[in-house]
Amino acid sequence: MKDLTNSHIDRENVINNNTAVKEIYNQLGFKGIMFEKKYRYTLNQVSRFYEVDTRTIERILQENSAELQNSGYEIFKGIKLKMFKDLINQLTDTNVGQLMQDDDNELVGKRATSLSVFTFKALLNIGMLLQTSDKAKEVRSFMLNVVIDVLNKNSGGSTKFINQREPEFLRSAISTINYRQEFTNAVDFYIVPNKFKYGQLTDKIYKNIFNEDSKEYRKVLDLKLSENVRNTMYSEVLDLISSYESGFSEFLKEEFEKKGEKFSLTEAHGVFSEFEKRTNKIYEPLRDKARGLMASRDMVFRDALHEKLKDYIGTVSAEDFNKFLGEKSQALEERLKDNMDVFKRLKDR
Repeated sequence: MKDLTNSHIDRENVINNNTAVKEIYNQLGFKGIMFEKKYRYTLNQVSRFYEVDTRTIERILQENSAELQNSGYEIFKGIKLKMFKDLINQLTDTNVGQLMQDDDNELVGKRATSLSVFTFKALLNIGMLLQTSDKAKEVRSFMLNVVIDVLNKNSGGSTKFINQREPEFLRSAISTINYRQEFTNAVDFYIVPNKFKYGQLTDKIYKNIFNEDSKEYRKVLDLKLSENVRNTMYSEVLDLISSYESGFSEFLKEEFEKKGEKFSLTEAHGVFSEFEKRTNKIYEPLRDKARGLMASRDMVFRDALHEKLKDYIGTVSAEDFNKFLGEKSQALEERLKDNMDVFKRLKDR
């Protein structure tokens, strides 16, 4: 179980997971008032929910103001405050409206000039920061369980191939086949026969991009020998591998034309080292991005740590959660069916 109280990355990964947050709201049963398309709660409501004094919540607000503002905490003033008060008054006959009422005039009364208001995400964020509340501890455990349940449910029970659920994967998987063929052809034409040449040069590309060879990658993801490593890679990683393979194929051809004869495998390693030197700065931004996406996503979606990429671990964006778990997510089999007409047209050309 992740320690949400000490890890900003883990907290943000919960907040950004809109699919899980929606399920947490439905199961938690603590209803807010809908205002500007978000459920809202007052400071007093939050303190009562977590069974702590309002001063405790205020202290957390002071110490973590930027984080809580990012998750939806606001101070309502002026017209916005008036609109919110009016909405509360309109709902006094409902359970939600009664919960929003408060005897403290300085908070929601007619004389109030400002009001601390939390979205549901900010309410959860408080619970992830609050260490003095048994209720907050229960909520943290509940949140993590829901996150796991949503992940398992939306991934079909297996996260090993969750990368295939994003819309871009199919395009990248198809295009990488052509670039891979270009690479193997170049290795065939310009390097003397050697059964190890394809694997060793491929591993050089992998290590250049994400610091692991295929054997290390398999171990991190616990892949069987029958499972193709590229079938588990994210589209951005596949695209970068394709770029490397295409670039090295052309570079190998140019070096062969200079030499006039095929390279030994040892010489080919030297050619690749020269290719690395010349393209390092060109690939650096894309390589850093791919490493960050790979390390961060695998930590969240697969609970897999790439030890050699741990410095690249960051938060997973709300867009990524939607790609792999939300409305944009779709099993590869379903996506293949939806694109069958496209494949037929390509075949008939």
